[in-house]
Amino acid sequence: KFSAMRQKSYVATVTSDLKNLASQQEIYLSNQYTYASTVPAMTEYHTSDNVTISINEATGTGWAATGTHSGLAGAQCGIYYGNASASNATPATAPGSVFCN
Repeated sequence: KFSAMRQKSYVATVTSDLKNLASQQEIYLSNQYTYASTVPAMTEYHTSDNVTISINEATGTGWAATGTHSGLAGAQCGIYYGNASASNATPATAPGSVFCN
């Protein structure tokens, strides 16, 4: 039971980091007129411990990213916006929402 609770907290952490990324991407867009293609490009964005965020696609009209937690073997969360491809944010299936497997 404790293991299941821990896994839920890891998923919640990755989800939160991806939602924060979405906010930071909008700030970056307003300043740079394109979305950030790397996490380090957004100097005000920081991930939680043990979370890895990857921006897999970024243009002036959309972006896609995935996130993982070192405590979740084989699990991934994704999100995309605009004209970015959902395949670059697997398992996301709809823009603007975080999906996890």
